[in-house]
Amino acid sequence: MKIATWNINGIKARHDVLIEWLKQTSPDIACLQEIKSVDEAFPGAEIEALGYNVQTHGQKGFNGVALLSKLPFEEVNRGLPGDDSDEQARFIEGLFSTPSGPLRVVSLYLPNGNPVESEKFSYKLAWMDRLHAWATERMALEEPLILAGDYNVIPQPHDCYDPKAWEGDALFRAESRSKFDALCHLGFVEALRACEDAPGVYTFWDYQAGAWPKNHGIRIDHLLMSPEASPKLRSCEVDKFVRDWEKPSDHVPVWIDYAA
Repeated sequence: MKIATWNINGIKARHDVLIEWLKQTSPDIACLQEIKSVDEAFPGAEIEALGYNVQTHGQKGFNGVALLSKLPFEEVNRGLPGDDSDEQARFIEGLFSTPSGPLRVVSLYLPNGNPVESEKFSYKLAWMDRLHAWATERMALEEPLILAGDYNVIPQPHDCYDPKAWEGDALFRAESRSKFDALCHLGFVEALRACEDAPGVYTFWDYQAGAWPKNHGIRIDHLLMSPEASPKLRSCEVDKFVRDWEKPSDHVPVWIDYAA
C-alpha cells in the first residue's frame, strides 16, 4: 500500500494539481491538510471518480483535513479529543481493514504557533499535549496506527536549510521539538528518518525570497508509525517534483510503501 500525506494549501486553488497527482501516483490512502473548505463544499466528485472514498473535517477558509482512500472506511472520527471548546478542524481518523488486519490512519494539521509571544504558541503546545494523550490511549489498542500530516515542527537542525534562520520560530522552538520527541518516545517511528538520515530532505519551501529555486526548505510533514505499523515500512519518499508544477502548494507529498 502507498500511504501519503500532503498539505495542499487550499482545495479550491489546488484541485487540478491534486487530481493530477492522484492520477500519476495513485496512493491507496491520501491524508490532506489545509483543505480550507467546509465539508459540503469539498469537490469530491472527481476524486471519487478515480476510485476514492472521501471523508473530510472542514472549516470555512482555514485549516481542514481529509482522508481519501481506495479502501472503504470502517470508522471515521473527527476532531482531537481533550478540549470541547476547540472548533478548529485539524484532525480526522479513519479505520480500515487490510489483508493483515486493522489499520488506523490519522490526517492531522498541527497549529503553526507563531508568533510565540501570543496565545497561538500556547494553543500549539496544548494541542500537542492533547495529541500525546490521545495517542497514548490509541497505542493501548496495539493496532497499526499511522499519524500523518503537517506537524509544523522541524525536528532536528538538519531538517532545515539554515537552523540560525529559524531560531525563535515556533516551528523550531525547543518546546515544540521536545513535545514532538515525547510523542515519538511513546514508540512511534518517524518514517522518513527510519529510511534516510541525510540532510537536505525537505517538504516545504516558502513562496517568498526564492526559497524553492535556492532549496531553502524545511521538513515539517511527517508520518509517525506505531510499533505495530513500523515493521511494515518498506520505504519512504518525498514527491519533490510536484513543487515544480503550475500553482503548486508550498508543501509536497510524502509517502510510505506499507506492507499491508
